[in-house]
Amino acid sequence: MIRLKYIRVFLMLLLVFYSCDRNKKEAIDSIVKKWMGKEILFPENGSFITYDNRDSVDFLSMKSDYRIVTYVNSETCFSCNLRLPFWKGFVMEIDSVSLDKNIPVLFYFYPKNKSDLYALLERHKFIYPVCVDEEDSLNKLNHFPTDMAFQTFLLNSDNKVLAIGNPINPKVKELYLKIIQSEKIGRKDESKVTRTKADIGRTLVPLGKFDWRKEQKAVFVLKNTGDKPLVIQDVVTSCGCTSAEYFKKPVRPNDSLELCVTYKAEHPEHFDKTITVYCNAASSPIVLRIIGTAQ
Repeated sequence: MIRLKYIRVFLMLLLVFYSCDRNKKEAIDSIVKKWMGKEILFPENGSFITYDNRDSVDFLSMKSDYRIVTYVNSETCFSCNLRLPFWKGFVMEIDSVSLDKNIPVLFYFYPKNKSDLYALLERHKFIYPVCVDEEDSLNKLNHFPTDMAFQTFLLNSDNKVLAIGNPINPKVKELYLKIIQSEKIGRKDESKVTRTKADIGRTLVPLGKFDWRKEQKAVFVLKNTGDKPLVIQDVVTSCGCTSAEYFKKPVRPNDSLELCVTYKAEHPEHFDKTITVYCNAASSPIVLRIIGTAQ
């Protein structure tokens, strides 16, 4: 059994590591301390059903060593916040590593427009049951952090928080999977990680004004200026409207890598999207941005 204090220490370390600003570090530290070991309360009237109303699941009565709960509201771009393609892949990965544990993933969505949500679920063929929480009951019971990065929780069988954070962050995802597989959690010796140096010509690409129905592309060039191979571990976009493609083999010293970013608006908007590159460079993570107006 993994001891709670080690999980807490490990999570605090990795979340703080990915924040450069001192005030941000303190805010993260405060959130983690508040939520670790706290019991998540669930509304009695929550039901989970697929978008086509074919299947319903009583997740709350299901016995399991662990469960994951994620909450999304529609205060900002709902499509961006849901990140349905990621969650489809993550649920499949959980199923593959948890063997017979049957770990439920509880999706609580608080939409401004329920029909838009169902259309989005259908568009992505998201077959997993979700709870459409029109009264925002789950959030009212628990008063979640306002930062979307801290509205996902890994719980034990008593619904107490073992880990907090959105697994879209690859380090948080790694932590969740380690806990589920009962692997040892501890401080990673960063001194043993092979580091190199990376230089990027520009971190911001303005895309200007354009027809929102037309797909836009931007290219960032990452050069390995160190003496060890540069390895891209993961690239995470802040929005489901944005995707990134890149050559996945290690980049040799003095060679460069092109990161091709595609933005596809779902409606007219002014946007400011981030692309976070996790790699073995000393400057990792590298945060890139695209901005513009889809009209």
